[in-house]
Amino acid sequence: MAIFQKKRRNILPGFGLSMGYTVFYLSAVVIVPLSMIFFNAIPMGWEPFLSAVTAPRVLASYKLSFSTAFFAAIFDAVAGLLTAWVLVRYRFPGKAFLDALVDIPFALPTAVAGICFATLYSPMGWLGEITAKWNIEVINSPTGIVVALIFIGFPFVVRTLQPVLEELEPEIEESAHCLGATRLQTFRKILLPHLFPALLTGSTLAFARGIGEYGSVIFIAGNLPMKTEIAPLMIMSKLDQYDYNGASAVALVLLVISFSMILLLNAIQEWQQKEYR
Repeated sequence: MAIFQKKRRNILPGFGLSMGYTVFYLSAVVIVPLSMIFFNAIPMGWEPFLSAVTAPRVLASYKLSFSTAFFAAIFDAVAGLLTAWVLVRYRFPGKAFLDALVDIPFALPTAVAGICFATLYSPMGWLGEITAKWNIEVINSPTGIVVALIFIGFPFVVRTLQPVLEELEPEIEESAHCLGATRLQTFRKILLPHLFPALLTGSTLAFARGIGEYGSVIFIAGNLPMKTEIAPLMIMSKLDQYDYNGASAVALVLLVISFSMILLLNAIQEWQQKEYR
């Protein structure tokens, strides 16, 4: 007796049509625009390319961009974890308002954020007067760049951790406490293994965003040669000088590093998923 099974109908079209649209969309929006960086940099030749990406000012900008983005991502990891924990595990008046504030860096133009920080930390600003008394220089220094990058990277950590925290039942912590585990042991052995992939993802996204951030940094950095020039500023400077090949070479380095970080992140996540299966 033949058994006829009704063909399952999906909301979206079949694999062929959906896959074709996906490839077309990614090619038009991501692959083709980014490939222009390679096409502009390749005609330079190997020696001019190395000369462009290893110039003293360019190397100084790489060092500044990566170091400030790293420290900002570390701070965002700690602050973002605490904020996500409070927003998920506690109920209090004004919670919805605080939750909405987390997304402000996503919606606010980065130039507006840069002007706000430059005004706030200027010698005549509210916080600038306080930091000046302690001989802490924020404006025209790497410290100011870190402050700006903390602001724009913070939502990545919070929004990545919130869904994971919502899936963790509070009963798990209560069970560990009943079995005699301390708070530190509960966090290190029970919570952290589940939170670490999301925490690493959010921190990496914040780090990658910080590497390429431009608008919120230039107003507070001062753009001093060899001191507070970030890598995106070097790209803009070369474009202003009509050095399109040189700008593409610097952009290519940033693109390769950012893409390598994302690939490494995906590999770490897959390894962790296999470890905890």
